[in-house]
Amino acid sequence: GAVGQVTPSGFPGPHGARVEVRDLFYATPARLKFMKSERTESLAIAEELKRQAMAHEAVSFTLDIDGRRTLRLPAERKGPEGRLARLAAIMGRDFQDNALAVDYEREGVKLSGFAGLPTFNRGNSAHQYLFVNGRPVRDRLLQGALRGAYADFLARDRHPLVALYLELDPSQVDVNVHPAKAEVRFRDPSLVRGLIVGGLRHTLAGAGHRAATTVATDALNGFRPESRPGGYVPGYVPSPSAQGFSAWRMGGWNPTPGSGGGMAAALAQALPGLTEVSARSDYPDAAYSPGMAEGPTAHVTFDPVDFPLGAARAQVHETYIVAQTRDGVVIVDQHAAHERLVYERMKVEMAQGGVSRQALLLPEVVELDPAEAERVAAKADELAALGLMVEPFGPGAILVRETPALLGETDVAGLIRDIADDLAENGQALALKERLEEVCSTMACHGSVRAGRRLTAPEMNALLRQMEATPHSGQCNHGRPTYVELKLADIERLFGRR
Repeated sequence: GAVGQVTPSGFPGPHGARVEVRDLFYATPARLKFMKSERTESLAIAEELKRQAMAHEAVSFTLDIDGRRTLRLPAERKGPEGRLARLAAIMGRDFQDNALAVDYEREGVKLSGFAGLPTFNRGNSAHQYLFVNGRPVRDRLLQGALRGAYADFLARDRHPLVALYLELDPSQVDVNVHPAKAEVRFRDPSLVRGLIVGGLRHTLAGAGHRAATTVATDALNGFRPESRPGGYVPGYVPSPSAQGFSAWRMGGWNPTPGSGGGMAAALAQALPGLTEVSARSDYPDAAYSPGMAEGPTAHVTFDPVDFPLGAARAQVHETYIVAQTRDGVVIVDQHAAHERLVYERMKVEMAQGGVSRQALLLPEVVELDPAEAERVAAKADELAALGLMVEPFGPGAILVRETPALLGETDVAGLIRDIADDLAENGQALALKERLEEVCSTMACHGSVRAGRRLTAPEMNALLRQMEATPHSGQCNHGRPTYVELKLADIERLFGRR
């Protein structure tokens, strides 16, 4: 309790610092009684140290607990490459192979970091991290933004892996919301939320139809002879990655807006291979039109196996298309793939034509808490763009005049209450958008090629070409993969030819 003159801290200089904690609760024995088990507290300490390490990749971290070294993270090169290496050391090597770089800036707020592919997901949100000006924080804004950005690709019970870093003027963020500085409050939360959602959506669109490396790895584990629990095979050292048709460089193809051109930048970059560099890393000089069903133009001689998804060779069980590529085999789930194509087309059509509305015979009044009603009324313009016409009706009620025609007969009061809950929790009216997308998804499912339908060779090749030209076609609407690619080298290893 003694107050003294402010002096420089111990261990100044570039050689680092050593922190040793002893008898932490010597003066507060009552507080000690509320501590959890040693294992639980040790895990909490390690988790906090990992978050600090993710925020400072150029600093090495070592953690010793009771004389035992539990964590050792060497310093990495400062910058995106070093940061990704540090994230991989903490979140797993698979994250490095399946992460997309995020780098956007808007009105003085810079967003960087890495976001996992939709097909690389988890059953909980434990691997979602947000850093503000180098400080690890836990913020509900991130949860809502991720839910909005990945809504098209993941079921609600699946969660992406992300590590995002925000840099902004310190005067635009309040770091004193929580005693432990674990929460922050932004002066302009809508700007930050919009930057995260927009940046992630552009990043995912730029990934094109790339799928997670773990898809091919899981398939190989299933095929591998003499497999044992845990996937270990003596003498076999897997080296998984995602080199496949998504690493294909588009050469002279410059797609028009709306035709899947958002993925061109990502496709121009070589991605790590499953075990070897793809033979299709460079696209031949040939005219290619997105969505073409019959291959290249007549005056160009081009082998279909050089397409990213190759040439269809067979259909198995009237459900799966087997295609041959220059350096491997691709297996496509025809129903899941076509469902995604139809869904993406419906989204474009809905965006171009707007959401049609139906007027209620009698406008419905929905009673809400005054604060909830105010939040809903403030989003009236945003809701109108989605086909829901609302207006304030007194201090604690909302009047609904029109609803989206796609929803048909719907529980208006329940929908408004869900929107109010979303606005309170996430600051976004996600409930209505998700319902519209769910209807579109259902319609796409019923309007797509069904499993069990026999396809002709031109039909199978047309489906493959459409997948190549459609963003996000690597996963269905629930985050499951639509294709598996196996490299020829890995197939040869299965048979002992390598």
